[in-house]
Amino acid sequence: MENYYTDLAETLARSLDDDLKQIATCHLQSMDGLPELYVLCNAREPPVRLQRLSSGSWETPSFSAPLSSPISSQLLFFSFGDWSGLSPDSRVDVQLEAEGDIGVRLGTLSPESRCFIWECGPGYETSCMSENGEVSVSMVIQGQVCVKPTGSNQECKKRKRLKESESEDIFQSVVVKRTCKAHQYLSLPDHETVILIGGQGTQKQFCKDSMWKLYTESNTWFPVEAVTDGSNPEARTGHTAVFDPESQRIYVFGGFKNRKWFNEVHVLDTLAWRWWSVEAMGKVPPLSYHTCTLFMGELFVFGGVFPRPNPEPDGCSDTLHIFNPQHEIWYQPIVLGNKLSARSGHSACLLNRKLYIFGGWDTPACYNDLYLLDVSLMQFAPVEVNGSSPTPRCWHSAANLSDSSFLIFGGYDGIQAPSDTHIFNTVTKTWTSLVHNSLPHFPSAGFSMLPIPGVKEGSEDCVPRELLIFGGGNNEGQFYCDTVRLQISDILDQ
Repeated sequence: MENYYTDLAETLARSLDDDLKQIATCHLQSMDGLPELYVLCNAREPPVRLQRLSSGSWETPSFSAPLSSPISSQLLFFSFGDWSGLSPDSRVDVQLEAEGDIGVRLGTLSPESRCFIWECGPGYETSCMSENGEVSVSMVIQGQVCVKPTGSNQECKKRKRLKESESEDIFQSVVVKRTCKAHQYLSLPDHETVILIGGQGTQKQFCKDSMWKLYTESNTWFPVEAVTDGSNPEARTGHTAVFDPESQRIYVFGGFKNRKWFNEVHVLDTLAWRWWSVEAMGKVPPLSYHTCTLFMGELFVFGGVFPRPNPEPDGCSDTLHIFNPQHEIWYQPIVLGNKLSARSGHSACLLNRKLYIFGGWDTPACYNDLYLLDVSLMQFAPVEVNGSSPTPRCWHSAANLSDSSFLIFGGYDGIQAPSDTHIFNTVTKTWTSLVHNSLPHFPSAGFSMLPIPGVKEGSEDCVPRELLIFGGGNNEGQFYCDTVRLQISDILDQ
């Protein structure tokens, strides 16, 4: 991910005013072999560059910059340029300071983690603010400085300036990360924060920035960096990510990258923002384009495509696997009823202890059948639909609208990506084709669709109030980076 942080910092610098652009270009690699240090306080204003303090020693350089009051609720810290003048184990300690040596430690920059976002918690505004309201950010380099400062601008003048084509390449590398396909979307407990994990973009490039955070109130995206024990998920596509509100953990399972397939479980603690990998007991095959549903604290994984040795083509699964996070074990339950055929790229929605599975594909067939799994009885049954069903499709997305209805949109039918929308009513067992001005009208497959809950008045129960749609593509080389927001009340009031 280190390349991503450099790309982000360089792209931010190029978005500044003309004066700062000249400084950023001149100091693409710093004069004394040290990185330049910045803080971004407001998305509408250029970043603030920290100035080196004359009082700091050569062995332990210190940097500082004043911040305007009040402090922004979010601050983005990043380094810009070369770290070659520092030892590999060096780091930059970041903290807020006020008069009287009052300070709050915010985080650390390093060659491996050159950017992070700090969010202001309760009491921070007062604990690090002096009586006159003045506060500054300071950064101190910890580690061995390998080169001495030159004291002149000659080295800077010798550096190559970026060519226009190189600038476009760096900008495009950041944009690609926003045009993800087959990524995963999750909503955190505050219902105002959405997490985006993984995906694939234009020219089949896997997203290097594995995680982004969307604040739905401001409609603002931020990259997210989490602490890891070395087991954070590799870049991948076709995986699933599920959020458990009880433990406040995100579980990432499966997916693939080029010819590498995954069947491990990665866990992200959203309280500590820490990744770790689970060495689970039991067996589960590497799977991609499966579905994963949380029920009673367990993950219900159905279907998906799995690799076979060459020259055999990849196969599709018709098996239900369950992962128990508490005991860290995989098992296959005894399932009764009429089991549906093997498939991948299908959708699954859980309503009233019934898991509705629609569509999917198993080459060369594409499906439009609807099955339900009663998770209380562990019994499959086909749903006898009244009237007509949506056309066969895979790589679509589905989301709950209420306790008795869910919506599907888009997908791929083997030839093209449809742009139609349908609602299924579990009481009347009917599909309804939906046409509304707020709905997307562009062909899309491989996107994510997420219902955002709202709290009922006078109750702790949550019901969906809004749908978010992000990413995807038309399966003809075009990818999307738009975030579409749909009010569910507008859809259901038709």
